[in-house]
Amino acid sequence: MGGKKRLVLVGNGMAGVRTIEHVLKLAPDIYDITVFGAEPYPNYNRIMLSSVLVGGSNMKDIVINDWDWYRENGIRLYTGDAVTRVDTGNKKVFSKSGVEAAYDELILATGSNPFILPIPGADKEGVIGFRDIQDCDRMMEASKKYKRAAVIGGGLLGLEAARGLLHLGMDVTVIHIHPYLMERQLDEPAAKMLQLELEAQGMKFMMQKQTAGVRGGRRAEGLDFADGSSLMADLVVMAVGIKPNVGLAKASGLKVERGIVVDDYLETSMPGIYAVGECAEHRGIAYGLVAPLYEQGQVLAKRLAGVETGGYEGSVTSTKLKVSGVDVFSAGFFQDVPGTRSLRIQDDLDGTYKKIVLQDDRLVGAVLFGDTTDGASLFAKIKKGESVAGKEKELLLGFPAGSAGENSQAARLAAMADDEIICGCNGVSKGTIVEAVKGGCGTVGEIKACTKASGSCGGCKPLVEGLLQLYGEGVSGEPVKEGICGCTSLGREEIVESIRAMSLKSVKEVMNVLEWHEPEGCSKCRPALNYYLGMLWPTEYVDEKESRFVNERYHANIQKDGTFSVVPRIYGGVTSPADLKKIAEVAEKYDVPMVKFTGGQRIDLLGVKKEDLPKVWAELDMPSGHAYGKALRTVKTCVGSTFCRFGTQDSIGMGIRLEKAFERLNTPGKVKLAVSGCPRNCAEATIKDLGVVAIDGGWEIYVGGNGGVKVRASDLLCTVKTEDEVMEWTAAYLQYYREQASWNERTAQWVERVGLGTIKTVLENPEERQKLADRIEETLSRSTDPWKEIIEDESLRKNFEPLASV
Repeated sequence: MGGKKRLVLVGNGMAGVRTIEHVLKLAPDIYDITVFGAEPYPNYNRIMLSSVLVGGSNMKDIVINDWDWYRENGIRLYTGDAVTRVDTGNKKVFSKSGVEAAYDELILATGSNPFILPIPGADKEGVIGFRDIQDCDRMMEASKKYKRAAVIGGGLLGLEAARGLLHLGMDVTVIHIHPYLMERQLDEPAAKMLQLELEAQGMKFMMQKQTAGVRGGRRAEGLDFADGSSLMADLVVMAVGIKPNVGLAKASGLKVERGIVVDDYLETSMPGIYAVGECAEHRGIAYGLVAPLYEQGQVLAKRLAGVETGGYEGSVTSTKLKVSGVDVFSAGFFQDVPGTRSLRIQDDLDGTYKKIVLQDDRLVGAVLFGDTTDGASLFAKIKKGESVAGKEKELLLGFPAGSAGENSQAARLAAMADDEIICGCNGVSKGTIVEAVKGGCGTVGEIKACTKASGSCGGCKPLVEGLLQLYGEGVSGEPVKEGICGCTSLGREEIVESIRAMSLKSVKEVMNVLEWHEPEGCSKCRPALNYYLGMLWPTEYVDEKESRFVNERYHANIQKDGTFSVVPRIYGGVTSPADLKKIAEVAEKYDVPMVKFTGGQRIDLLGVKKEDLPKVWAELDMPSGHAYGKALRTVKTCVGSTFCRFGTQDSIGMGIRLEKAFERLNTPGKVKLAVSGCPRNCAEATIKDLGVVAIDGGWEIYVGGNGGVKVRASDLLCTVKTEDEVMEWTAAYLQYYREQASWNERTAQWVERVGLGTIKTVLENPEERQKLADRIEETLSRSTDPWKEIIEDESLRKNFEPLASV
């Protein structure tokens, strides 16, 4: 290696090694490279620590560059050996074990340390941060001996730690000093929705609490708060922030403020010494997210390789969080302040929220909850800073006005410009991924290896898969199959086929036989398995209540204040004076704060206390409207020929017949129906999961519609002449959806995925249609209204776990 310049990297983390990767690509023969790492591992993905904690990944899974990569690139690597001193005069570094390395260029990528609150007892055993693999190991060990955990900090890192501990079987309480979670990444409505979802998964919260001290002897036993209250806990995880690791730089005489001060080319106050990553402070900002650190690394690599480049000018940041099926995205400046305008959509039933913030006709910020599909596209527009005047609602709704029928992921990806960023962490554009696919990358793994897309947080993997499907014609290999959750690598089809072939009859049996990574499963796979088993064995399988979501266990929708929403069934939106009186009397007796007509022509009793739920249902003595369930929700009707001068058919009668036939049906996702008495379509049947529209002499049946955040106009399935045919086709369609769709997949997504043609081919066969109708009838014959069971069976009511305190 004679004649090469000597490049030393202090810190074997993501930012520093990414810089080295770029240097090797730009100038592979310039440097003799030495890397020092404090941890005893090769370069790994710190973003995926939460996945390790919940058991979805192990150390091998999160390694970015393995030992062979260092050898193949001629890099001297010293792991578990932190640099303790820099001799800037003689240009040498010295490690803890005594290794001495000379440099011509030095990069400090020392990262950051978890901030530990300076409170009494913070040094006790059982008080830890959440920053590296060792912290994960300590938490997993603690979960085997102790059951109560407190996580201080309701930010991104704290919630990921809390979800991991919850998955390990601990009772977890998150303590946050602010009124709502993730205040740096979310606005209040999105944060409240996140909190409700996490509470439904079992997480507890103490908001606006200031921790005053850790109680206990040698080991932590709990927390004391400034207001005099306390909490018992055996494990305390501090996730209140990070602080740049600047000790080495300060001792070396470099300018240090919050971080190591660098210029636009990442050079420190001393020539030939650079800093990159979380330890660096650029224009007063020390970044803690991976995308800005990678952007810094690109600029520094070009500088070191002698390639002409503009300086680093700072980053617009975005954040993506995925906690057990909860998707959250934010980017840019998303708070409402004078000079900005915001547009938002909130759907509490679907659990989705979308907000965009505009300033001077430019998109400056966005918050997405529940559905983050548009995150990459919105972030690209924020970074470009171009005018979006006249396109504001298009950005909010996620598709061009008037083109809801084209609102598929494939259409969106095809419409994206080549320079739009798909992988925000690694700055990988659509064009780069498409080029890789056309160049021969035939799997997501190969694309990741070639471009780094999906190689960090993994949030962009669905988009990468979509591009592979869209542009991968003729490319060998199949996209990597994703399991239904981190507990298994098996997909929906493999699981259902295995259950059927091996006659598996319980959730536990499925997990054992199919070798689940996590023997107890999680809140994503347990409800899915519970549904698949009930769908396959309707006459044998006993529904596992503990595997259902919290709303389905309570048979009511939990509200943000902890009360519940009770919605009795009102068939086709038609009621009677007697039922109205009954509802009014119950509302008065139990001091229901609000009685509201819903969009589905029902009455909603909002604010019911948990302890009153069984009594409210008993006194209503009405079937549940299943407003909380993956089930038939409503059948909306117009007055049709009964009263309307335009009506051609009895839409009320048809709607009530449909609702009474399918009201107790469990489905992969919620299902909404509607019946319109004429093509004027007052019941909005063409944006429902299944809609029936009366025409002269018959009925049109439409499927796959959605009127929520992702609006989709439905497709015409067929035209029939009689009400009996409507019932037959509806039964067959719903059963085919039940048997073929993935858990939590709405009909709109299912129809787009499998194609209307496939569905028509099956249902147009009279014999197959009758078989499907027979199977759904068998399922319905075994089902009863859940509240009837609880009201009539005292022992069942006493043992009803979610209401055990009643």
